Amino acid sequence: MILLPPTTRFAGIALPQALAKALGRADRSASDAGEEAQLARHFDVIPRRWPAAPLTRLLDSSEEDARLSGWLRADPAYIRPDINGARLLGIGDALGIDPSDVDALLPALRPLFGDVGFPLDAPVPGRWYLRLPREAKLPAFASPDDALGEDVFEHIPDGAEARRWRALASEAQVTLHNHPHNAARIAAGKPPINALWFWGGGVMPDHAACNSPTVFSDDPRLHGLARIGNFTAMPVASFNGFDADALIDLRARRDARELLERWLSPVVASGGELTLDFADGTAFTLKPGQRWRFWRRPLPTLAA
Repeated sequence: MILLPPTTRFAGIALPQALAKALGRADRSASDAGEEAQLARHFDVIPRRWPAAPLTRLLDSSEEDARLSGWLRADPAYIRPDINGARLLGIGDALGIDPSDVDALLPALRPLFGDVGFPLDAPVPGRWYLRLPREAKLPAFASPDDALGEDVFEHIPDGAEARRWRALASEAQVTLHNHPHNAARIAAGKPPINALWFWGGGVMPDHAACNSPTVFSDDPRLHGLARIGNFTAMPVASFNGFDADALIDLRARRDARELLERWLSPVVASGGELTLDFADGTAFTLKPGQRWRFWRRPLPTLAA
C-alpha cells in the first residue's frame, strides 16, 4: 500500500512507459477525497478524528503528559502581506527555527496565553503547544498543509468559539512583529517569525490500529499514533524494498517526477500486489494477473 498526494500533483507529466502500462491495466476505484478520509481508509482511530497536537505531543514528551490535557499546536509561522491579503509562506521547521528563537520569543508570548489559562511551551523548536482543558471546545482550524501558500483570510475559523482565537492570534502577531529578535533573524537571512498558526487541537485517541503492521512515514502524527497502536512506524528513508504488508506514506513528497521515477516505477516493476491510494480518493490496485489485460491502453498521465 502506498499513500500518495492528489493526482492533480502529477498534472501534465507523462508516465514512464512501464508504469503507464501497469496503471492502464490496473483496477481503478474512487473514494472520499481529503487527508482525513485517506488516512481513515488505513487507520482506525477512536474517537474518529485526527488530533495532531496530542499525537505529536506524545513524541515530544510522554504518554502521561499527552493524555493529561487537551492540546493545540501554536506553531511559529511566517505570514507575508501582499496586495490581495496575506499568505502563509512558512511554518515550524521550514523556518529554520532553533533553540535561540524559542528562548527569545516564548517569554514574550507566554503571558498572553497564560493569562487566559493556556500555558505555551515548545519541547522541540519547530513544534509549539498550548495546553488546554480536556473539555475545551475549539473551532475548525485549518492544517498548515491546506493553508500553505494561500491567503490566510480564507482559512480563518468562524463561529462563536473562534472569536477568542482570532483575538489571540492578532495579539500574538503584534507581539512578534515588534520583537527585536525578528530583526536579527532577517539580518541573518532568515524569514521572520511573525505569527502563530493554531491547528490540530484535541485530546489523545483512546484506540488506534492500522491495516499494516509496518508504516514508513515522515508524518510525526503517525509516529505518535504508533506509540498507542498495533503497528511500527519508521522514517521513509529506512524503506529498503517492497513489502506487500507495509504501508508507505509518500504524501509529503513534493517532487512529482521523483515520485514517479524513484518510487512508483520500481515498486510496480516488482510485480507484487499493490494499491496506490491518492489523496483525492483515486486508487489503483495492481495484481500480477493483470498483465494479461493486453487490450487495455496505457494510462498516459495521472491527471489531465
